[in-house]
Amino acid sequence: MNSSFVLRPGISLAEALRSAPLDMLENRILLGHALQLSRIQLITQSERLLNENEAVNLMALFQRRLQGEPIAYIVGEREFFGLPLQVTPDVLIPRPETELLVELALERLVPGATALDMGTGSGAIAVAIAHTRTDVTMMALDVSPAALQVAAANALRHSATVEFVCSDWYAALEARPTFDLIAANPPYIVAGDAHLAQGDLRFEPIGALTDHADGLSALRIIIAGAPQYLNSHGWLLMEHGYDQAEEVRQLLTQRGFTEVQSWQDLAGIARVSGGRRAAKVR
Repeated sequence: MNSSFVLRPGISLAEALRSAPLDMLENRILLGHALQLSRIQLITQSERLLNENEAVNLMALFQRRLQGEPIAYIVGEREFFGLPLQVTPDVLIPRPETELLVELALERLVPGATALDMGTGSGAIAVAIAHTRTDVTMMALDVSPAALQVAAANALRHSATVEFVCSDWYAALEARPTFDLIAANPPYIVAGDAHLAQGDLRFEPIGALTDHADGLSALRIIIAGAPQYLNSHGWLLMEHGYDQAEEVRQLLTQRGFTEVQSWQDLAGIARVSGGRRAAKVR
């Protein structure tokens, strides 16, 4: 990317798209966001000339991106499971691989089921489930009040009925009923992993990325406490790192879960592991 790029007023939208320093998709996203134009409008208005204010605003957006800021934070939105979701630096940017967790949950939720999303962040998982299955009673928790505000806004935007609870994992759920399914995408990156200092991860909330330990501590907490909050034969499904599937399956088996298995994402990586609560778990 050319950090010396300068966008001057008086050029057409078509020329701005061609000369901007990012790839064509990101150029189009930022141009459409700055001018509040759809992709079709960018095409139909391709000969429209940028005025001075538009050029200045666009330059500011491009500079933010050139400095590495995630485009989702710049435009304040990212699509997940077909739904545009608000995102801020208080929450992780929803990623396509997490859609696997939603798909697996939807396959296992019987009519009228109850479900819990742990560490909801932007609310992506909970909102996607509740929007798709209006019969499901959905609860979502997060330890961050700022994240819960974002999640609640996304639920409202998509008319998804979700009860949001501020909780450090299970801490606030002692008097709550049990669930037919628990889904979680917890922090699982190992402390000191080089990826934390690269790309978009540099800008995302560190506490939602890493457990500041071996990457498994949050997963251990979730697995250890799940039987208390799962109905008999209820499912626990968790996203984890690319190399953690075997260890997560072992933890599930040790805790007495049955039908323990892992599922691959579109890249062929074992991305989600889970199991079913037995009728009786110690």
